[in-house]
Amino acid sequence: MIDFREELIQKGKELGIKLTGSQADAFQIYFELLVSWNEKMNLTAITEPGEVLEKHFLDSLTPLLALPIKQGGKLIDVGTGAGFPGIPLKLLRPDLELTLLDGLNKRLVFLGEVCERLGIGANRIHKRAEEAGLDKKMREAYDVAIARAVAPLNILCEYCIPLVKMKGHFIAMKGPGAQKELEEAEHAIELLGGERTKIHSLTLPGGEERNLVIVQKRRFTPKGYPRHGGTITKHPLSLKKGEDRDGLALEKSHGRGYAADGSGHAGDQ
Repeated sequence: MIDFREELIQKGKELGIKLTGSQADAFQIYFELLVSWNEKMNLTAITEPGEVLEKHFLDSLTPLLALPIKQGGKLIDVGTGAGFPGIPLKLLRPDLELTLLDGLNKRLVFLGEVCERLGIGANRIHKRAEEAGLDKKMREAYDVAIARAVAPLNILCEYCIPLVKMKGHFIAMKGPGAQKELEEAEHAIELLGGERTKIHSLTLPGGEERNLVIVQKRRFTPKGYPRHGGTITKHPLSLKKGEDRDGLALEKSHGRGYAADGSGHAGDQ
């Protein structure tokens, strides 16, 4: 197995993130577990060491450059998939109270092994994102909700903003095109209780563009959101005020929504 610890420390430094030797050791173990488990279940399409280092590990740490998260803050990784960005963030910020949310239980089994091997604690919850937002114990309970899921921003907002407590933040990790997505999600953000939105742009050491959309929660999310199942994707919160409730009325089914699982496909339960 390739050892990339020195490269990780160096590229982290280039990005503005300082990693210790023990943290690099933990990422090496994480990589080895990821590759091993990926042979028996679909965790990631990215397995080449250099790509894992940059596109998973370093990318997952970029929120630390964009938002000061308070000491001991509660962070939920929505649709965590193989643990990105939640576990890398926990490795650099062990004070965080981390929750890993995913709709596929076998991914959470993998993450349980990762946490045990790395000696870190995390709450692992098997729910779909829209179910979590309706759970009284989880709704408006987190300082930060974060997602790397491949879904439009207006859809991610409905999955994530209901989980954020007042004055907390939702972070959507995006590539190019984030500004257009933000413009198309402005009404969804306002409706769900968010404002004070900004984009933190950066470039990974390999040259790839990353944009972190950061939304602060300033009002409680109205009752009725998140909506159920497939309604969120079949009738996404629109650009125009007044259309959302019509969409809700049109769709009464409890179909399956987009799996905000970090993998880009609708995760089976």
